[in-house]
Parts: sequence; structure tokens; C-alpha cells
Amino acid sequence: MRELLPLLLEGTLVTIRITCMAALLAVALALVAALAKLSPLRGLRWLANIYIEVFRGTSLLVQLFWLFFVLPLPPFNLTLTPFMVAALGLGLNIGAYGAEVMRGAFAAVPRGQIEAAIALNLSPLHRFLDIVLPQAMAKAIPPATNLLIELLKGTSLVSLITLADLTFRANQLVQATFRTGEIFTIALLIYFVLAQAINLGMRMLERRLNRGLSGGLKRGRM
Repeated sequence: MRELLPLLLEGTLVTIRITCMAALLAVALALVAALAKLSPLRGLRWLANIYIEVFRGTSLLVQLFWLFFVLPLPPFNLTLTPFMVAALGLGLNIGAYGAEVMRGAFAAVPRGQIEAAIALNLSPLHRFLDIVLPQAMAKAIPPATNLLIELLKGTSLVSLITLADLTFRANQLVQATFRTGEIFTIALLIYFVLAQAINLGMRMLERRLNRGLSGGLKRGRM
């Protein structure tokens, strides 16, 4: 057991790094694409729809292969490291799903609060940052938690583009030791623990956002 853990933990750190980088990219893309879909400008809505439908409607594995094997070819001539391909591919894929989550969250913000903010002469930027965004983020947390866990599980595919993540290291150890059951059981437990950590972290964030919203409402009534 002890001789297996160092290599598996090394792969786990790679998996965590990919998950964090891809999650940051996915959140940014989800926000931008959701706002673009809600934009009055047809061109922005068109671009957002293309991005969302392409990355939701195609295989994540094929997307990773395309970034890894096709981008270095003409006319692109762009070579990315396996880590960059993993973070970019997963971020683009999960961001497309997240865009629809955020669009629904923005639409769920009560119109009356926005009208009240307009009546108070708040600027559009302040209305978005102080009224719309905090409420939308709180509403988006539960579905976003599922997407982040899907992102974590999707990292297992990056072993196919030569990245030494947890799945890659587990396969490597199996081929070297033939201890299949033991190694994949440990890998399974590591993925489970990481997923529960994401779940716990998102619940804490949700409670914090809801407390902030409750405090804001109380101050507003006073």
C-alpha cells in the first residue's frame, strides 16, 4: 500500500490543479456567455449560442483530441502543453453548460428588485454588481456544484493526452504491479473524497452568499 500512494498522490495533485484551472475558466466563460445570451445585440447572442451548442453537442474527449492533435497543424500552428489543453478543453466544455445555468439564474432574479434599484437611481453597473449578480450566484450554486463534480470526473480523460493525472498514474501502477483491484479502489476513493470536498466547499459558499443576501435585505428594510 505505502509504495503505491506516492505516485497516486502525485497524480492527484495534477488532477486538482487541472480541476482548479478549468473551473476558473469555466466560471468566467459561463458568466460572459450568459450575459451575451441576454444581450440586446443579436451578434453577441449568436456567438454565445454557437459556443454553447458546439461544446454541449460534441464529445469532451473529441474536443480534447482536437485541441491536442489538430491545433498544432496548419493553418493553426498552435501547440499547447498537455496541461493547457486539459484546462482549456474542460473549461470550455463545462463553461458551455454553466452558461445555461447562469442564464437561468439571472432570469430568476425578481424583476421588482431591479425596478427598485432603478427607482433609487443606481447605475446599471451597480445594479448588476449589487443586486443581480449576488442573487444569481446564490441561485446557481446547486447546479454549479454538479457541474464542478462533472468537471472533476472529466479530468480522467486527460490521461489520454499523456497528462500524468490520477487515472494515468493508476493505470501506470496497474501495468507495473498487476494489483488492479487495490489500485483502482484507491483511485475511486480519492475521486470520491475530492468530489465531497467540492460539495462541501460549494455548500459553504452558498450559505455565505445567502447570509449576505439576508443581511442586505434586513439593512434595506431598516
